[in-house]
Amino acid sequence: MATSPDCPLCRDAGGLLVWQDADWRVIRAAEPDFPAFYRVVAQAHVAEFSQLPAPARQRCMELVCVVERTLIERLAPTKINLAALGNMVPHLHWHVIARFDWDSHFPQAVWGPRQRDADAGALQRLRASLDGLDGLDAALAAALCRVG
Repeated sequence: MATSPDCPLCRDAGGLLVWQDADWRVIRAAEPDFPAFYRVVAQAHVAEFSQLPAPARQRCMELVCVVERTLIERLAPTKINLAALGNMVPHLHWHVIARFDWDSHFPQAVWGPRQRDADAGALQRLRASLDGLDGLDAALAAALCRVG
């Protein structure tokens, strides 16, 4: 598996590791304003989606869909945002972000301008739902294990 010593996603997990196999990992990003912000990250250093062979592209999208579906089922967000920008870190990774109409940036992108203060109570409840045996991270890991 090719890695790049200068790449932060080759050196580190990139967040809290939720699940991994030989080719992919899913992490929860350290984004305090967006606690349900996950990334599906290629284990090998590859910059572009089109550089993957067709079966790896299919597997990637399957994992992104599992993360998205689990967020929808567990959190009932207003919307899920998907993005694979790679402008700052040219290592293939997909952002899967649960968005809520009460979050600080909605309906703008999480990287855009703040629209308001987030609903503090809702944000606290969301953070509390992530950890533990019944938490979102555990449910996500179980769902990802079921797809192999």
